[in-house]
Amino acid sequence: MPFGEFPERVNEHAARTTAMLVIALAVVTIACALSIQGGVTVALNVLLVVGFALRLWAGPKYSLFGQLSVRYLARAAFGEPRIVSGAPKQFAQGIGLVFSVVALLFSVSGLFVATSVTLILLVAAASAEAFLGFCAGCWIYRHAQRAGILPPDACETCAI
Repeated sequence: MPFGEFPERVNEHAARTTAMLVIALAVVTIACALSIQGGVTVALNVLLVVGFALRLWAGPKYSLFGQLSVRYLARAAFGEPRIVSGAPKQFAQGIGLVFSVVALLFSVSGLFVATSVTLILLVAAASAEAFLGFCAGCWIYRHAQRAGILPPDACETCAI
């Protein structure tokens, strides 16, 4: 595995339901950033960062959202699992981590409009994954392979 304990294969439907949970938390965080601000916004941003960091490291193994998705939500929402390569999904979690860390830094700095804008971008990407089945991080991953930035054998079995 390229990093941590991330699985080589993942259930795409679980990734989509995890994205739905991320959307919910991010929308609540945006609402707090635009209204009450302060410590609640920072705490919610920390939850986003920790969730992305855990999923980047080990997929759904240690993530509350990941476990809810794998164990309950994915099958209820989409039926049978659709197994895809894990590497592009891990890359996408890394992008989500970057966005959530930037949002956290903005909220700690009291820049709540910037926090909201950053999280709106995160919500847009997560919505594409959740509702359209389009993983922006996977798309970037595939194009990075074609450009020679990532080796082509890094994901021989990508299903994107």
